[in-house]
Amino acid sequence: MTQPQMALSFVSADWDDARLAAKRLSALYGQERPEDADVIVALGGDGFMLQTLRETMGSGKKIYGMNRGTIGFLMNEYREEGLRERIAAAVAETIRPLEMDVTDAAGRSSKALAINEISLFRQSYQAAKIRISIDGQVRLDELICDGVMVATPAGSTAYNLSAHGPILPLDAPLLALTPVSPFRPRRWRGALLSNRATVRFDILEEGKRPVNAVADHTEVKSVTTVTVHESQDMTVTLLFDASHSWNERILSEQFRY
Repeated sequence: MTQPQMALSFVSADWDDARLAAKRLSALYGQERPEDADVIVALGGDGFMLQTLRETMGSGKKIYGMNRGTIGFLMNEYREEGLRERIAAAVAETIRPLEMDVTDAAGRSSKALAINEISLFRQSYQAAKIRISIDGQVRLDELICDGVMVATPAGSTAYNLSAHGPILPLDAPLLALTPVSPFRPRRWRGALLSNRATVRFDILEEGKRPVNAVADHTEVKSVTTVTVHESQDMTVTLLFDASHSWNERILSEQFRY
């Protein structure tokens, strides 16, 4: 069988297993610069995959990950043989990141992108007080909590899941709005929102109860307002082995006990 011809670029996390894997695979399949490659192969864990996705966002490059880390939920199984065939048969999933627009206590504005989630956290021993609006309509006058997040389907199995939020299939047109340790209203457990929704968080008593906002790894301290919506312009494309697709991983995760 003729081997599919595609230019590959191997990038690795900064630890021994990942670096060694990149060296071995480069020797087997050749090494192109990321900008010249058809597919970028990321070797590491989920954190390194997120870093790679941020660095290639909007470039049109396809990313195929192989796990050389710990959890590897976003990664495929590491195997050296038949790599080009695996990539050629892989299922492509397109992800749109979240956009965060923030104003801080000094009146400064900033923006950031998140593939997993945008989270708000209390900055001090005082619980946060946050008003939540969806598409310009106030839905929760006052949430007293340790924090709250908006998670994408890709991020729904990460911090969102640990905060008891729902797991979302990757192709679901939804976002998860999930509180972290809500105190009042005590029974509110979050909401499922359309991926076209715009969420606004207004920090109440921000001087007494300061709040930080985090978009994946980008943090803004002492925020006063945070607006979140799905990007319409930026995308990233992940490749998953057909035998272990994202939807299969989602189903398996929901039946863990």
